[in-house]
Formats: sequence, C-alpha cells, structure tokens
Amino acid sequence: MMSKQPRKQRKRMFNAPLHKRRSALRVHLSKELRKEHGKRALVVRKGDTVRVTSGRFKKRTGKVTDVNLRGGMVHVEGMTRKTAKGSEKTAPLHPSSLEITKLELKDEKRLKIMQRK
Repeated sequence: MMSKQPRKQRKRMFNAPLHKRRSALRVHLSKELRKEHGKRALVVRKGDTVRVTSGRFKKRTGKVTDVNLRGGMVHVEGMTRKTAKGSEKTAPLHPSSLEITKLELKDEKRLKIMQRK
C-alpha cells in the first residue's frame, strides 16, 4: 500500500492491469471448505456456487455465471433486477458480499493452487 488516501487507493485499483485486478476478486470460503482445504479465501471463478452474505439478495445461493475483471463484479444466476425497459438482467455483486460454498475443481491450475501451502 503506497498511500492511505481513499482517492489514491481507488485510482490505483481502477488503473491496475487485469492480472492484478484478479486478486481483488478474492471471496471467503465457507467454514466447511476452510477446514477441508486449509485456506481462508480464493479468487472466484465461473462455476463456483456462492452464498450472498449482505445486501438485497442476502442468504440466497447460486452459481457464478460471469466474473467481470474490469468492473470488479460477479454475476450469479438467479440474482436479477429489472431494467428501465422492464426486462430482467443479472445483478452485479461485489465479491466482498459473497461466500463460496462449493468449488469448481475441474481446472488443473486451480487444483495446484489448492494443494499449495
């Protein structure tokens, strides 16, 4: 951390390259997954099942359909909002208001991450 000023923190985050923004999309694991894997948080991926811990969709669960690195938001199936035209669209959720309840472990790279110390 270079500065304590909120404006500089925000500027640094929004001007960061995508490979560094990815680390900001870390989501806490549920208590069961913490005990099983020995990790507190992981970067959220498409296919993970998450539970919303705060906000409008609190206590609802769903599968991650999209992870937006540019906006820093996660889209979960079943969490929708109405647009001005009246159609429904998936609501973007901030990763800090999510908790991973089931991991998608089909990817070999993610398995290696889980096996690391």
